[in-house]
Amino acid sequence: MEGSELEYGIPAPNYRLPAATHIGKVSLQVADLDRSLVFYERVLGLRVLERSGNRAVLGALGSDAPIVELVERKGARAVPRRGLLGLYHFAILLPDRQSLARFVRHLSEIGVHAGMSDHFVSEAIYLQDPDNLGIEIYADRPRSEWRVEQGQLSMTTKTLDVQNLMSAADREPWEGAPPGTRIGHVHLHVGDIDRAAAFYHDALGLDKMVWNYPGALFLSAGGYHHHLGTNTWAQGAPSATDEDARLTEWEIFVPNATAVNATAASLERAGYPVRREGADVIARDPWGTQLRIKS
Repeated sequence: MEGSELEYGIPAPNYRLPAATHIGKVSLQVADLDRSLVFYERVLGLRVLERSGNRAVLGALGSDAPIVELVERKGARAVPRRGLLGLYHFAILLPDRQSLARFVRHLSEIGVHAGMSDHFVSEAIYLQDPDNLGIEIYADRPRSEWRVEQGQLSMTTKTLDVQNLMSAADREPWEGAPPGTRIGHVHLHVGDIDRAAAFYHDALGLDKMVWNYPGALFLSAGGYHHHLGTNTWAQGAPSATDEDARLTEWEIFVPNATAVNATAASLERAGYPVRREGADVIARDPWGTQLRIKS
């Protein structure tokens, strides 16, 4: 079944991604694999699932599902302060608020400073990795608490009530990313919101969830607050290149091969080239960010 009836948002006008769509792993190019692994293991609490040569794949405790793939390119440039078109941040979704509180306590214990925001639909912590790639660690509020205003989800950025969050913490220590941890969404710098909507909404089939946030558009499948954020906050910046630390690919999982093929057909009808790699379909957005659709 494609999509679902929405109580809010704007359904994709042509093909709609199935409601069960979710995000897979993100693949990142980094300048120094050993340096990055120290950060991703010690700070984020991910564990190495496999490592070979210049590549490592990491996941959560108690699971072999990949969350982040790191590929080293010696000398890759760190992301500049203003950003590049491509990754703004990728977002690791923790299974519950208690885990997020434990993570915040862990950051305090190891002396790592982070940004913290309340987005109404979620509570979020923001970090930069050693190459200045953006990372969000967050926990969702129950959908029953999400608010709808004028047909769209109410999302904002306000100061996180850390004291209230920490009231959810227990005496159990943070031992690493807990079972159930996964990529919740990806947020991209793009050059133009209308062109981003043409690709991700009209062609790929994500529904619009929030469109009045200044300079941004948030999209999802199945009524989630967002599987993808796009923004023009790096207006005028160039696209990330092979010489930069960057997001090289992110994955969207759909339920079956029929949905993979239907998504590919929708992209092609809209004039976007796709290529096949085994059972997967690969496409690039107008700024070169690569997306892999798989089941």
